[in-house]
Amino acid sequence: MIVVTGATGALNGATVERLLERVPAHRIGLSVRSVDRAQHFADRGVRVRYGTYDDPAALRDSFAGAEQVLLVSSSDFGADVLGQHRTAIEAAAEAGAERILYTSAQGAAADSPYPPLAIHAATEAILAGSGVAWTALRNSFFGDLGRLLGPWQQTGVMAHPADGPVAWIDRADAAEAAARILAGERSFEGPVTLTPSEAVTIGDFAAIASDLTGRTIERVLVEDEQWVADQVAGGTPEQVARFTLALFQGTRAGHFARVDPLLAELLGREPRSAAEQLTDHVAAPSAPSSSPGRLPG
Repeated sequence: MIVVTGATGALNGATVERLLERVPAHRIGLSVRSVDRAQHFADRGVRVRYGTYDDPAALRDSFAGAEQVLLVSSSDFGADVLGQHRTAIEAAAEAGAERILYTSAQGAAADSPYPPLAIHAATEAILAGSGVAWTALRNSFFGDLGRLLGPWQQTGVMAHPADGPVAWIDRADAAEAAARILAGERSFEGPVTLTPSEAVTIGDFAAIASDLTGRTIERVLVEDEQWVADQVAGGTPEQVARFTLALFQGTRAGHFARVDPLLAELLGREPRSAAEQLTDHVAAPSAPSSSPGRLPG
C-alpha cells in the first residue's frame, strides 16, 4: 500500500489523482486532517484515515500496512515544523514503512537565506538517520504566478528586488512525477531534483509577458529595504514581506537555478515551460498578493 499525507491539498491531491491512473484504489491510503474533505477519494475506493503531524498515534494508525509513505512538507509555519516532520518520519518507521518519500525542495541547504530550505535540509537529515529507505523529491519552485509577479497586467511593470534564475515547475508536473516514482519499479535513493529544462528570471517573465500581451512589460529593480517598505505601506505585514524578500535573496544565491533532465525523463515529455505557465495565468489571472505562495512541497 502507498499512503499519502496532505491529499486534501493541491500538490498531493493531484499526486493521488495521478496515482489512481496507475495503481488500484485499494492500494492507496490517505492520512488527512479532515476526513470529510477526502470523501471524494473514499468514494472511489481509497482508504482514508485521520492523521496529523501533531498526533503520533493517529499517524501510526493511518500509516498501517504502508510499504511507502509520501510525506508532504508541513505548511504550519507558525508551528515547530521540523518537529512535526520528525514525528511523521518516526511514525512511518514505527508503522513498518519500507520507504519514506518527502516533498522537499531544490536548493535545500542549511545556509540558505530562504528559511524553508533550511527546514527541508534538516528534514532530509532526519530521514537519512531514520533507518528506513528514503527519497526526497526536490521540486523546484512552484506557486501562484499572480502572487509572485504582482499586478503587472494593470501597471505594465514587474517591480521587485534583484533576483536570480528559478527553474519554475508546474505543480501538475511535480504531482505526476511523484506518482510515477511511487508507482514505478525504479527506486530513487536520497535526494532527487525535479525541474523543468530552463531557469528564468523575473526579467524573462517580463519579456514573455510582453510577447503574450503585445505591450511592453517593464522589469523594474527595487532595493530590498525599499521593497519591504512599499509592501508594508500597501498593507502587507512586515514579517510576510521579509519572508518573501528572503525568497528573492535565495534566488540571487542560485538556490533555484539548477536544471536537471530527470523530470522530463519521468514524464516522457518536456515539462511545461515558464511561458506556458504564464499563458495560463494571463488567461485566468488570480488576485495579486505580496506572498509567493507555499514553498514546493
